[in-house]
Amino acid sequence: MIATELADARRLAWRVVLGQAAVTLLIALVGWSVDGRSTGIAAVLGGGISTLGSVAMALLGFRSPPRSSGLALLASLLIGEAAKFCVIVVLFVLVLTLIKISAAAMLTAYAATFLVYWLVLVSWLPLFRGRGGERGRDVRA
Repeated sequence: MIATELADARRLAWRVVLGQAAVTLLIALVGWSVDGRSTGIAAVLGGGISTLGSVAMALLGFRSPPRSSGLALLASLLIGEAAKFCVIVVLFVLVLTLIKISAAAMLTAYAATFLVYWLVLVSWLPLFRGRGGERGRDVRA
């Protein structure tokens, strides 16, 4: 069984945030160069929504001290996920009602940043770590 420490989980959460921010900028640059300024801005908004949701999760979901009880850790994670959901919903509503942008470009960038989330998590699986990896230690019962 792999024992992952809270610090490792925090680092993983911030890797997701950084990966999403990088993909957002990349897609925005491509959108801007291919289809103009409005597409680039729409991509920044779509990717930014996902990234800000992940920031909320990273800040609130992993705020418990490492020595907290399992129930306190679970509560922090649930609060983080709830905050992430609320941030994403509120930002989508605000952007779609207040700003006239290309919804397709915005949703494309959002989807791409969502894929980053899953790719980072998959890279954390034991299959992709190698032996004695930095992300966890092998604990035999």
